[in-house]
Amino acid sequence: MTIYMDIVLIENLIMNYIILYATGIILKNNIKHIRLILASLLGAIYSVVSYMSILEIYSNIILKIILSIIIVYIAFNPQTWKKMWKDILLFYLTSFVFGGAAFALIYVLKPQEILMRNGLFLGTYPLKTVFLGGGVAFFVIIAGFSVVKTKLSKKDMFCEIEVEINKKTIKTKVMIDTGNLLKEPITNTPVIVLEHTLLYYCMPKEILNNLEMILGGDFEKIPEEIQMEYISKLKLIPFSSLGKENGMLLGIKPEYIKIIQEEKELRKENVIIGIYNKSLTKQGEYRGLIGIDLL
Repeated sequence: MTIYMDIVLIENLIMNYIILYATGIILKNNIKHIRLILASLLGAIYSVVSYMSILEIYSNIILKIILSIIIVYIAFNPQTWKKMWKDILLFYLTSFVFGGAAFALIYVLKPQEILMRNGLFLGTYPLKTVFLGGGVAFFVIIAGFSVVKTKLSKKDMFCEIEVEINKKTIKTKVMIDTGNLLKEPITNTPVIVLEHTLLYYCMPKEILNNLEMILGGDFEKIPEEIQMEYISKLKLIPFSSLGKENGMLLGIKPEYIKIIQEEKELRKENVIIGIYNKSLTKQGEYRGLIGIDLL
């Protein structure tokens, strides 16, 4: 069977481009086609060199990993190491899906002449087979990630919590916020944000209705007996979210919180409640934010 290296180069260039393009869509990157083409060409050249066994060193697993890092860097230009590893992980996952689709296509079409050399499938099947395989894999991976994202957003983005303050208990629905990294700066204790109206049952309204004044150091509207009881319990929590940069939340340490997900319950005592003086949503879908580190 005659194998033409220009066909090997073109086939791999096309497949590499489709894989990188799908990865970019999943990552929601700003896709630059010239970068994808250059990265795809590098991968295609590697495939030709690997097939021809010009350099045995190309079969080294460490160098393959280095090559994939270079390809991802050329394609997406990640600015941080964290972004780089995320891009590489999604690139590998996408490649595995495309590889599975290719195997399935070979099994279904059963081309007459096909061989495997140095990890590459080669044969006399036409380029339309390559496009078909790439199209099928592209649809599968985009649809698959959409389904997973939808399930996560509907099922795993919310939970219920139970909070005990002053020996009084409240329950509410909160959103699991991966961006909630709030910590009480002195003790580095994680913070859960709750709407102030939730706490009327277990805290004095004089405090909850005058949060801004208290944060400004004005206790004029707070009865002296309440000041005496709460002044040592209240915490100051700096934040830069919730529509306000360089802001400050008033916080209080509960006796405990209990995180309830389906049939699982997780009790935490080293937590601070950050009191938010507005509503988090217009429709009241949830009334608090909890960081994923507490789960």
